[in-house]
Amino acid sequence: MDFIDLLQWPAMAASLLAAWLVGSRSAHRRLAGFVVFLVSNVLWVIWGWQDDAWALIVLNCCLAATNIRGIVKNENKQPDTP
Repeated sequence: MDFIDLLQWPAMAASLLAAWLVGSRSAHRRLAGFVVFLVSNVLWVIWGWQDDAWALIVLNCCLAATNIRGIVKNENKQPDTP
């Protein structure tokens, strides 16, 4: 098994962790979630590139743009709520 093939597992784990963090009430945790999502997007693109999974690559580029938007909107939110 190639090293690149193994990237799908940390990519999947990062996606799950990011989804958990983005659902937080804490702005800091949400920000961390969006950053982890961006890391997972990069991992999925690398994995998809070697497998010629072009739809996956395009999807993750679009999701990365959405995550960047989430970071910007998270920065403009009110302070953390309890």
